[in-house]
Amino acid sequence: MIRLPRTIRLDPSDLVIFERAAAPGEWAVPGGFEFWDSDPATLTGKRRQAFRGGFLGLASLGWSTLVEVVEASAAEREAALTALAAHILSAHGAPDAAAARAAAEEEIAFAASLCDHPPGTVLALSRRVEEGAVREQFRTLHRRAEPLRDPGALPVFAVVEEVEDLPPDRPDLTLL
Repeated sequence: MIRLPRTIRLDPSDLVIFERAAAPGEWAVPGGFEFWDSDPATLTGKRRQAFRGGFLGLASLGWSTLVEVVEASAAEREAALTALAAHILSAHGAPDAAAARAAAEEEIAFAASLCDHPPGTVLALSRRVEEGAVREQFRTLHRRAEPLRDPGALPVFAVVEEVEDLPPDRPDLTLL
């Protein structure tokens, strides 16, 4: 058995932020090649969201914010490889099936290299342009050993003293 990333959905946000969201349970790759012919500076909206933080699901060719490390059989790896090679051939103009398969093999190997973690580890990615080059950064998220018993202990919550003479903040959400 090898380990590969598989899409997960912890909430419905992928359905809103991506043009096409991957279904939970699809084999996935980082999918940065989907943007090879795009200028990242000109990407907007949902395509920009996919560039900035999406994994490509291989069944739907939709995007997922998170993937989970899962053990895959040789047959499952082969099915993922075949699906990706077919996509590269049809959508990205590979010169022939052998070239498409070689490119897919490289992408699947890279995806597998990200999965050097225990099954169940969640992966997230961030893509950005630095000095003219696209950079991908991957993070791992792990389940807590014990459930949090005191939600007030989370660092996102704090007691803040209000000063009466300051006007309330009224952010313009259309500018965000």
